[in-house]
Amino acid sequence: MLKLSKSLLALTCLAVSTIALADTTVTMNITSKDGTGKSAGTVLITETKYGLLFSPNLHDLTPGAHGFHIHQNPSCDNDGMAAGGHFDPKNTGKHLGPYNNNGHLGDLPILYVNSDGTATTPVLDPRLHHIKDISQHALMVHNAGDNYSDTPEKLGGGGSRMVCGIIK
Repeated sequence: MLKLSKSLLALTCLAVSTIALADTTVTMNITSKDGTGKSAGTVLITETKYGLLFSPNLHDLTPGAHGFHIHQNPSCDNDGMAAGGHFDPKNTGKHLGPYNNNGHLGDLPILYVNSDGTATTPVLDPRLHHIKDISQHALMVHNAGDNYSDTPEKLGGGGSRMVCGIIK
């Protein structure tokens, strides 16, 4: 069974790689006042015909579901607050998650962190298609989950900014 699982994983990786158009790697760090805290790993962003694929290789995080967003400014300073609000080029002013065209384009699917503190499960955002459209913005992992709504807490209730990197 393990051999079959590895074969399926290899075929899936091969299939994804053949539809990849471009990619970039974002270095992610724990947030701090100066924006350059301890390394938390990387996130590979890949252009596919289905949207942008975010493949994390993160470590030393709190297990569970975490809000995952693109933020407006290319800065992680001041505990991530210098990144500004969620990327919202259409000025919708609404946090509606990654599958609703009426909200922020920076709302990504939930990032799941395993019990060992690693996050390696890729997430696909079908509304974003080109890395150039999100370059020079911050990629952020929040301390708490995300309910893809502004109620009962604004911005999905993700809480403080835990890990940040700049998309180049």
